[in-house]
Amino acid sequence: MRLTFPPCMARSAGNPFVVAGSGGVVLGEARTNHEGRRALMLLRGQEDTRELEALATTMGITIVETISQAGTVDPRTYLGRGRLQDVAEELASVVKGHPWEGVDLVIVHTNATPRQLVGISDAVGAEIWDRVRLLLALFTSHASSVEARTQVRIAQLQSDRTVLRELANQQTTGERAGYGGGGVTALQSVLANINRELTNLRRRQKRHANAQREHRRQRARSGALTVGFVGYTNAGKSSLFKRLSGKEVLVEDQLFSTLETTVGRMEKSPRILLADTIGFIDNIPNATLTAFKATIAEAINADLTMVLVDASDPLLEIRRKLETTRREVLERQQEEEDEAFEAPPLQLVLTKTDLVEPTVLERVVEEIQAMNFPSPVTVSSHTGQGIEALQTLIRQRLFGRAVEVIVSPPALPEEDATERVVAAVYEAGMVEDDERGEDGSARMLVWLATAAQAQLKHRWQHRIEIK
Repeated sequence: MRLTFPPCMARSAGNPFVVAGSGGVVLGEARTNHEGRRALMLLRGQEDTRELEALATTMGITIVETISQAGTVDPRTYLGRGRLQDVAEELASVVKGHPWEGVDLVIVHTNATPRQLVGISDAVGAEIWDRVRLLLALFTSHASSVEARTQVRIAQLQSDRTVLRELANQQTTGERAGYGGGGVTALQSVLANINRELTNLRRRQKRHANAQREHRRQRARSGALTVGFVGYTNAGKSSLFKRLSGKEVLVEDQLFSTLETTVGRMEKSPRILLADTIGFIDNIPNATLTAFKATIAEAINADLTMVLVDASDPLLEIRRKLETTRREVLERQQEEEDEAFEAPPLQLVLTKTDLVEPTVLERVVEEIQAMNFPSPVTVSSHTGQGIEALQTLIRQRLFGRAVEVIVSPPALPEEDATERVVAAVYEAGMVEDDERGEDGSARMLVWLATAAQAQLKHRWQHRIEIK
């Protein structure tokens, strides 16, 4: 069978055959650096394009012009064919100094169907991204760990596969081989390769998810409690994580700078672990979010889940982002787990409060309470305002209240020294106050989990009294 490639298969020096609608990664290595690229944006109606523009800016892509069209979305080509033909002719006639000079990418302001991606690519003749493919390209450029690269690659291949299936359907329409017929198209061969790679990647991801699950079990058996951070992308999760734990993590004022889970201990709290995970964005497709399920689980399955909100956002944005977090993360996780799944307690945290006037902050708090979310805590990771209050609140939510621990001095020479018992208390919980008596006794104010209290009592019996 003679191999043929449809018009939307573009040739380039680096990639001999690249599907324009797939973000350029189907038959070659993914391009990770898009700095300096120039793009057009296609838009139906009057939708707000700021978020998509911010995603493009994060990647170093400049959107030189937004081309909008009123009316209903065309199921084949998103915009009307006449409007796309105008875009194609304008791109073909670009000369030096033209505003579109250097444009090699067209971004569609929607989660486009495979049919629309192929139709737009056929009409325009340029590389086409929709909202999902822009996100995946951003994920690819930010993925640094093996975990993140595996998750991104799975999401990328799942997205690419839908485009290839559409191409295969169009290419073989009317000339399909009958039962037992020989030969397959080039695209069908590529689809088979993608399916094999997806199978291998999912096995690797499953092993990683099982390892993470076992780590959580071990931490729970040791008495450690976990606080998970969730929230819209760029809500300040990594900055707050760094402030509370003192652990160095990537903190950048850009979207999706964190793609993998980072776990660290809260300062002065050996039994409290913090989990920083990927942020979220509105209307993430199920297949894409599923690829990051293992990362999300670290925060969702925590003993306390903290939902972070950027207080400097406008009120309408805060409402939209909170609804997105509730819908895309919390409710979806409930649907995917079995009936025994019990949602963890939630605590809302307003971040970046140093950028907001007190009167505005009051209105934000009122808006959140009106949405039936818990009353938020206000903090600034930059100035440190509210951090101590947040640490105290975390301990209260996890331990209930601080308890008084009284360690008696040894009555017999063979009994353990007071310092050894005190050291065990320090290891099991967080000591707020420590007073020593002249007789060798110790009186401490400690944040202790119920299980840790039982362990201490069982080990030292009459030497420890907990009030």
